Amino acid sequence: MRTVCLTLPTNRECAATIAAIGAEAAFAAARFDVRVHLLLLDSADPAVFRRHAEAVAALPAVERVTVHHLDEDAQRAFLRDVIERSGAAGPERLLDLMLPDAVSYGACTNRAFLLAAALGCTSVHRRDSDSHYQLLEGEPVFPIVPELAALGLKAADAAAAVTDHTLDPAHADKPVALVGGSFVGELSVDLAEIRDLDPQAYHRVVALWAPTGASEEERRELVAESFTGGGTEPFGGDRAVLDLPDIWRIDMCNVAIDHEVYERVPLPPATDTIGSDYFLLHLVRDATLPGVVHNRHIVNYYTPERRTGAGFTAYQLRYAKFLLSMLYLYPVYFDMEAAGDALLDEAHHVRADAIADSARRSAATDRAENHRRLDELDRCYRRLGGKYAEFADHLAPQRARLLDEAQADIEDFALLIDAWGPLTRASRTTPAERLPR
Repeated sequence: MRTVCLTLPTNRECAATIAAIGAEAAFAAARFDVRVHLLLLDSADPAVFRRHAEAVAALPAVERVTVHHLDEDAQRAFLRDVIERSGAAGPERLLDLMLPDAVSYGACTNRAFLLAAALGCTSVHRRDSDSHYQLLEGEPVFPIVPELAALGLKAADAAAAVTDHTLDPAHADKPVALVGGSFVGELSVDLAEIRDLDPQAYHRVVALWAPTGASEEERRELVAESFTGGGTEPFGGDRAVLDLPDIWRIDMCNVAIDHEVYERVPLPPATDTIGSDYFLLHLVRDATLPGVVHNRHIVNYYTPERRTGAGFTAYQLRYAKFLLSMLYLYPVYFDMEAAGDALLDEAHHVRADAIADSARRSAATDRAENHRRLDELDRCYRRLGGKYAEFADHLAPQRARLLDEAQADIEDFALLIDAWGPLTRASRTTPAERLPR
């Protein structure tokens, strides 16, 4: 019997999502031969944490489902123990990278990876707090169905679990490393207001995440594809494609990853940077590991704080940092794409050292493109006026710091990859009395 981790990281009120993901965990245990650890990593303030605890207490007891609701103190205690037992150098720095004071999409998922290893799980299935499930004939459409049907199987054996099989036979003996879907509803990145206000400004703002030297046609294609997920078509029946995964059709609110991937390479731990949790999708595809893309899309919605006041400023800053992170991530992506299955050893395991080496080299990339990105972002936001012009005023004096942070983030990523093997080994050998409750 497999043991799997269904995880929900959150820093905001989401009692309804906790109830919904609890139902998904119960469904998985009833439908499949699995044990499910439902892992709620809660960074919300104490009052919201208490409401979440009430939502957890209200979940019905289900055979083969264990719920763990951990605040940051509990997460920190677990991490300190693992880091100490790992023997990795710089323990306090590693703790900061795993549980920073600021929001980090990569770090919260990395914590889930280590906790899943400690709990003996073979896969992590991630959902987000600002999403819910589609319905078909009144019943929720759970993504865990195609995830558990194929993840971890040899691709040749997983073919029976999908509706379309387009994988090159050369990859048939490799394991299915990734299963994912996307979302329907609002854009995954909250830029729709810019699109409505000024389509030309929207094009320019989104095109800023294209790689250096991209043609205008490539930028147009990027803008057309960006942040749209699965579109608007509601779920009407299963479609699941086995191939090298089309990562444009996968979102991190709707993904499952096999432990043979995430126990070897973590996610970038960058703070206040949207998109920092997508790295493993690139790695799986570029390393020619099979994946399944399905259409059990999550329903995406926005929480109101993103669009006003301090919440708006924080979110737009995370987008700016996302743009700056691309200067350093694209060279790593290009290295991985060029390496292809040379990133894998004979057992189809990812060579983590190759990724760390590429990240370290990338840190030396000339910053000229990032200066250009900030200049263009400033022009676009001032053209939009109002709160966007105010944000441009807020951003301008932070330029030097943000440029330095973007470079430091890729250096931190290389450091964390170096320590990741010892950290995952220590997690897997966590004594029973130290396991999260």
